[in-house]
Amino acid sequence: MLRGSVFLYKIRTRCPLVSQSYYSNIIFVTKQLLNRLLYIKNITMDASLITTSTGLEGYRIVKHLGVVRGITVRSRSALGNIAGGFQSLFGGRLSIYVELCENAREEAFVLLAQHAQALGANAIINMRYDANEVMQGITEVLAYGTAVVVEKI
Repeated sequence: MLRGSVFLYKIRTRCPLVSQSYYSNIIFVTKQLLNRLLYIKNITMDASLITTSTGLEGYRIVKHLGVVRGITVRSRSALGNIAGGFQSLFGGRLSIYVELCENAREEAFVLLAQHAQALGANAIINMRYDANEVMQGITEVLAYGTAVVVEKI
């Protein structure tokens, strides 16, 4: 969802790197930050054309190119587990695990955009995240959506 120049991503996912339970989180990311990330990764797609909704206001979908995805597999390091254990003793936000999950989501997001660009898309609709524990301490993070070609109305 886009309000002004700030994206509001409502993420409901399971991140086994942090815990086995479901949680919801809202992440505020500026359009400029997402576009900079895509530029660094050599992706020409505008981040404001990647959405969790079924359409883009002010744009007409010209062509559906199919499902695109970005997948990354991450694990916790022994040092990260020790530091996370110390943080959990004091309660509150476990920044080491939050950073690990955010890095995994960012990598999956970039891979998603690269896959869509390779198909010739200039937008992605119905974008979602999912995470699964492959084995103890190893997690797959998946970003997926529908690649489309859009034109301004």
